[in-house]
Amino acid sequence: MSVSLSSRRQFLKRVAVSAAAAPVFPLVLTNSALGNAAQPGANSRVTMGIIGAGGRGQYVMQNFMSQPDVRMVAVCDSKRHQREAARDQVNQAYGNQDCAEYIDMMELLARTDIDALVIATGDNNHSLVSIMAARAGKDMYCEKPMSVTITESRAVSDTMKRLGRIYQCGTQRRSIGNFRLAADLALSGKLGRLVELHAEEASGFKNIHETVLPAEPEPPREEFDWNGWLGTALWRPYNSKYPQRGYWSDHLDFSGGSITEWGSHTVDLCQWANGTDDTGPVEFWQEGERFIGRYANGTKLVIRTGLRFGSCPVRYEGEEGWVETGDSGEIEIYPKSLARDQRFKGGYPVDNHVRTFLDCVKTRQEPNSPAETAHRSISVCHVANICKRLGRPVKWDPAAEAFVDDEEANRMRSRACREPWYL
Repeated sequence: MSVSLSSRRQFLKRVAVSAAAAPVFPLVLTNSALGNAAQPGANSRVTMGIIGAGGRGQYVMQNFMSQPDVRMVAVCDSKRHQREAARDQVNQAYGNQDCAEYIDMMELLARTDIDALVIATGDNNHSLVSIMAARAGKDMYCEKPMSVTITESRAVSDTMKRLGRIYQCGTQRRSIGNFRLAADLALSGKLGRLVELHAEEASGFKNIHETVLPAEPEPPREEFDWNGWLGTALWRPYNSKYPQRGYWSDHLDFSGGSITEWGSHTVDLCQWANGTDDTGPVEFWQEGERFIGRYANGTKLVIRTGLRFGSCPVRYEGEEGWVETGDSGEIEIYPKSLARDQRFKGGYPVDNHVRTFLDCVKTRQEPNSPAETAHRSISVCHVANICKRLGRPVKWDPAAEAFVDDEEANRMRSRACREPWYL
């Protein structure tokens, strides 16, 4: 994923001209255009591309290609082996050699035949690619976490609203049965007033850092586009460790470590269960290995490890009951009278989440993990991380999206973008 100054200027010129020349209308589908499930009509088909085609991206891409109304036509990745593997998967799925591959995402974004994108780059580029895609008139399904800083995800949400784009964050547990049941118990009041919400933190990537590594010979751009992989992050010489998932995930220039790794899911679920998708805690502090947030109504958010039932578990405790569940599909409810005769398969598939996004692309309705909701959830994770980095409590104003009388913490809400990028 790269960009040249000339391709960027050409792209922005095309966007500006098209925006000035034509008003924006919602997508309207006539009955005659809809076709049938086996062979959708041309106007109901969603033509797609993918930017960021590593293992996770390829998995999500395959889920999209399994939908009868999707046609995947282009792949873009900074790594040659990932780009070619994704291209081959698309061609095999359709029995042709038509899939285009790109190093430079601007070339893909300039294609007027592409309606929507899968964005599955490294965390560092999620916000940038989302905003550039929206400026190009594309809808998008973007992997979590939405951003590396608070101001980046705010810019994403504002851009989606301003340009009328459909954005679905890849927090797919909002579309999975056991997590939906747990949220329903909390939101319906059956647990009583919520006292504590427990969100599992990933066990790895805890030692967040900003290490600068020594320079190594840079690979040819066709093999690995180092400049494109860096995206908005500050320039540094190439080192082969930076692009490794096990290294960049706790490097603060590229990600947010253990809190954003799973918190982008588990904190998001707690925000949903608490009915606070539009706000967040007003303060954070640390107790041992746990990070505690307090909402204005007194409910506590506990970011921790040690919950049950597989990866990304959550627990909601109310004055009259509690519920705990995770990716194993197991769910425990107290009192047992609240339990329903339901069994869940487990895992964290994206198929329902993908389907919701595609339906919303056509109806122009908001999906269940829209940009503003995702921004609020990841902001909570970022606030907790700033508390961790400072080693002291912080007070947060979720309406102003600023720390209260805390210049040091407020400087950590954002980072500079490397030219030629801007958000």
